[in-house]
Amino acid sequence: MTSTQSPSLWTCPFCALLCDRFGVDTAGTLTPAGTHCPRATHALAQFENRPSAVTPLLNGQPADHRTALDAAAQWLRAARQPLFGGMATDVAGARALYRLANTTGAIIDHAHGRAMMHGLTAMQDRGSFTTTLAEIRCRADLIVCIGSMPSARHPEFFARCGIGSGASDAGPAQRDIVFVGCDVDPAIAQAHGVATHAIPLQGDLYDTLSTLNALLSRKPPQAADPALASLVEKLRAARYATLVWTPADLPGAHAALLVEALDRLLKTLNRTTRAGGLALGGDDGGATVNQTLTWLSGLPLRTGVHRGGLEHEPHRYDTARLLADRAVDSLLWIASFTADLAPPPTELPTIVLGHPRLAGACMDRPGPTVFLPVSTPGIGSPGHLFRADGGVVLPLTPVYTDTLPSVASVAIELDQRLAAQREGRV
Repeated sequence: MTSTQSPSLWTCPFCALLCDRFGVDTAGTLTPAGTHCPRATHALAQFENRPSAVTPLLNGQPADHRTALDAAAQWLRAARQPLFGGMATDVAGARALYRLANTTGAIIDHAHGRAMMHGLTAMQDRGSFTTTLAEIRCRADLIVCIGSMPSARHPEFFARCGIGSGASDAGPAQRDIVFVGCDVDPAIAQAHGVATHAIPLQGDLYDTLSTLNALLSRKPPQAADPALASLVEKLRAARYATLVWTPADLPGAHAALLVEALDRLLKTLNRTTRAGGLALGGDDGGATVNQTLTWLSGLPLRTGVHRGGLEHEPHRYDTARLLADRAVDSLLWIASFTADLAPPPTELPTIVLGHPRLAGACMDRPGPTVFLPVSTPGIGSPGHLFRADGGVVLPLTPVYTDTLPSVASVAIELDQRLAAQREGRV
């Protein structure tokens, strides 16, 4: 292993905000320098020993890299319907896995696919008005947080929007931030130039958004909540309103209807003013894999790359559903960023391309398992990721250099072995 000093600025790969305003202290345990983000702190602590070379496992026993790859290739070749799940990887990894999916006829889903499908389904059905972090920072004078505090899952969100501790001075001199269905975020309660308000739900979130849409359409329901009526007036008066939500926090199996209701609010507002929405999702490479697959195939996640053609099934191709229904007969699980995405329990043959600390989770699994440790983009190797707001792809600079293979290189090796097996060369 060769250790290097972290660059003064580093792009953090551990949530979809891809913060690039701070560095990494490499003196002891890796820690973020210039921020107190608990998410980055937790993830960096998983690289305490700077893992560089980790032994693969075959059914819980140490194996050399070649033996583990041969077993994985044999399982994929024997599978009639493999599933590629987890999919926590970068652009290069997604590209290589898509090629492997073409070879094997696999279905592709992400660990956060269920939450991501809410927005994708709504966009396919109704379209959407989206915004970016830069637009929020420079233009938004009203930010409405729907259903949960953004910083609960994305601690640096408000700082990235020019609000609160460590934020820049860019943007409107005075902002309103309204929290609908949750408390005011304590991190910005005393922020300079910010007025904060909390509005309780009227019924549930479905009822509340329905009421807001009725009020905004000037068809007020009887006995409308005064707080919601006041919020509608704020939305009408704002020069640039932004609605922010976290897909993983939206309640119910039909949360796509909530996203449609949010989009309807935005469409109505854009007839007379400017407004945009931002969904804070796509962590663990979810936004990146979805963008890459859509670019390569024309279809998003939850698509089967079958030999007879592509098939997009956003409900049927859910990882948990496929495993529960025994609709697949092998699982390739990718989790290259942290050890927090362990593969789901299954007796199916499972191949894990994962963070070195996932080795323990792969030793006592109920079914045949191959574990191949891989490098983490932005920690031990370079890479590229798409940010949550969609149009921005950022390069990842490693903190140190390891000798672990990348997800892309392992996927390419598997593809090559499958080709060799087909041709009878192995």
